[in-house]
Amino acid sequence: MDIVCTERELFVFNKIAHAAGELQLPCYLIGGFVRDKLLQRTTKDADIVCVGDGIALAHKVAERFNPKPTVAYFKNYGTAQIKLEFETEEGVDNEIFEVEFVGARKESYQHHSRNPSVTIGTLKDDQERRDFTVNALAISLNENDFGKLLDPFNGLKDLSDKILRTPLEPSKTFSDDPLRMLRAIRFAAQLQFTIDAVTWQGILQNVQRIKIISQERITEELNKILLSKKPSVGFDLLYQSGLLHIIFPQLVDLAGAEYIDGKGHKDNFYHTLQVVDNIAANTTDLWLLWAALLHDIAKPATKKFEEGHGWTFHGHEVVGGRMVPKIFAKLKLPQNEKMRFVKKLVELHLRPISLTKENITDSAVRRLLFEAGEDVDALMLLCEADITSKNKQKVKRFLDNFECVRKRMEEVEEKDRIRTWQPPIDGAMIMELFNLPPGKLVGIIKDAVKDAILDGEIENNYDAAYDFMLKKALQHGVELSGK
Repeated sequence: MDIVCTERELFVFNKIAHAAGELQLPCYLIGGFVRDKLLQRTTKDADIVCVGDGIALAHKVAERFNPKPTVAYFKNYGTAQIKLEFETEEGVDNEIFEVEFVGARKESYQHHSRNPSVTIGTLKDDQERRDFTVNALAISLNENDFGKLLDPFNGLKDLSDKILRTPLEPSKTFSDDPLRMLRAIRFAAQLQFTIDAVTWQGILQNVQRIKIISQERITEELNKILLSKKPSVGFDLLYQSGLLHIIFPQLVDLAGAEYIDGKGHKDNFYHTLQVVDNIAANTTDLWLLWAALLHDIAKPATKKFEEGHGWTFHGHEVVGGRMVPKIFAKLKLPQNEKMRFVKKLVELHLRPISLTKENITDSAVRRLLFEAGEDVDALMLLCEADITSKNKQKVKRFLDNFECVRKRMEEVEEKDRIRTWQPPIDGAMIMELFNLPPGKLVGIIKDAVKDAILDGEIENNYDAAYDFMLKKALQHGVELSGK
């Protein structure tokens, strides 16, 4: 083959080739698998295009494996998929290799929709409809030229030059399917490629077309950009193109620096991108990356110039926390513990900085450990990533301070085990003991008990908490129920 494949991959491709031969269907490997093999990137899925019925080919291929894999197919789109499971070393999860089949096709679009009218086509038609030349590369699986690379648009040279270019006229490519504009930027971030100048102009001319794309597809691309090695590349291109102004205006609001009386603030957009890059160097946790992207999201809403002091952003962490659920809802991101994790980190991202000051009490450390809980390590990663000064000595001083905070937290945690701690008195108990309905008073008593323990005012045990609860309830004119 003109690409280097593993024995297992060749085993699969030979079975596909034989099945296609039986059906007399010209058949090719195409797209991302070919591109990634040439780039020596690992890949666990492959796209197969045949000149004919892709679903029929998928069924024929499935029959050649034991056990026979399930064929998932979508008749309206003429596509099918099988998942092949390969055993690995003992104790390691089995590898899944996904193969998708489609018949070669020709596409035409109407202006209001990205859903094409599809007709049966040739390999050339199918390559022309691909988004970029580097994704139009194909490998023949046919008997007469098995393994030969087919490259009608010089995609191999673009791959070598690290250039993203459309096979056909860019404006038509992006107008037909505006999602390709986001894909261009995502590939630029993932592969560290440059977008060809003419192709870039095609994006600029079609920015408004992104409005016809569903939010789910847009967010999928944003997630992939966040998970790239250097997400700032993608988000900066989104900003420079104008796409970000449409799909995520709250981020655009962070851009720029304002000056009054010679005093300015940093550009919070590019600061945020630096924080995201810093986090990306240490984690592939998508939700921690989202926390980094949103940590300063409320700075525009809280920005104020104070005479004699300069620019302030008081409370931006609190306001930012309130913004997170709305942003997640708008972007169709999950409204579950993932969102609550991001919200928590946005709200707490300034707290560890306050612990770097002298004379910080154990109760302050204890309270942060309780509020951050199991997410305290993620919070510290975010705080360290938030140091973006170009002054190396300043950065070292901050990092040293954070290391001291880590040690202090370890000492308090070792002593109090507060990260997974829950107060011995809860709201249900208070309601039962005092015959109270759910309401504000229950919360006041419960929080008073919790705060007294965290502040070291009473011991962390049931008896001390019970006695304190009785006193606090009495102060509010509540006595034990006679039941």
